[in-house]
Amino acid sequence: MADTAISVEGVHKTYGGRKAKDEKAKDKKKALDGLDLRVARGTVHGVLGPNGAGKTTLVRILSTLLRPDSGRVEVAGYDVVADARAVRFRIGLLGQHAALDEELGGRQNLELFARLHHLGARRARVRADELLERFDLVDTGRKPVRAYSGGMRRRLDLAASLVTDPEILFLDEPTTGL
Repeated sequence: MADTAISVEGVHKTYGGRKAKDEKAKDKKKALDGLDLRVARGTVHGVLGPNGAGKTTLVRILSTLLRPDSGRVEVAGYDVVADARAVRFRIGLLGQHAALDEELGGRQNLELFARLHHLGARRARVRADELLERFDLVDTGRKPVRAYSGGMRRRLDLAASLVTDPEILFLDEPTTGL
């Protein structure tokens, strides 16, 4: 389906528990229980719910960090289990907590992320410049991240999630620190 960015069908995910003699799981927590979801390309979609509703579990499955127990999940037309690598090339992820090196400056962090995504040194520098400008962090580019305010860290973390100009961007708790 060319117009579908995300397709989730009958997804289940449980955590914890132990096997009883009758092989039924005891003490398991259902994070997702038969979830169905379809998100069209070019749209913004939010998933809301109380703590423990499975929102982060869903983001982790969509971004290939976690496998569903059952069901089918496609992102950008690729199965998240069978084609995880293809999915990873097409997505960006902003997690709940910043994934930044505190000792490096903003520019160095962005260049590091770009290089980890196999952008060449020159392209990494250019992309870092673009993102520092876009997120109003040009004047902080060399300052160590440990000296950034919470909002500045979050903006830099968001910039890092966009370093590859992803087709799909997942934001888990996106307003934290802003």
